[in-house]
Amino acid sequence: MAGGKGSTFDNQLLALILNGTSIPGIADNAASTPLTQLFLSLHTADPGVGGNQTSNEAAYTGYARQPVPRTGLGFSVSGTSATLTSSVVFPTATGGSETEVYCAVGIAPSGAGTILYRGPITPSLSVTAGVAPQLTTGTTITES
Repeated sequence: MAGGKGSTFDNQLLALILNGTSIPGIADNAASTPLTQLFLSLHTADPGVGGNQTSNEAAYTGYARQPVPRTGLGFSVSGTSATLTSSVVFPTATGGSETEVYCAVGIAPSGAGTILYRGPITPSLSVTAGVAPQLTTGTTITES
């Protein structure tokens, strides 16, 4: 079938994944232990469609993934897009030097977790000692 999802379903899918909002008759968030947080990661290259959260992940000294609530407090969903509700600041680099060109939303605080969404960072983030990289409220995820 050519085409794609309807825009209403795009919105519902983003709200389900990022906010834990049920899609009536299709999906709910009633698992015994539903995720309450998602984790943002930074990457020095595209982690790829088959990659995981460790694929090309940032490695500067002090780096750690950052939690985001899986509610409307973490992402604001409107139409076919979602944006961070507040800036997310990553730990300050205490060593190393690299450029972060991709970010991802995943399910694990560490290790090879599943990537739910990934995309380029524009402009890229140059990280050196003393720099605390951040993703702003302009960070957008689009479902299409």
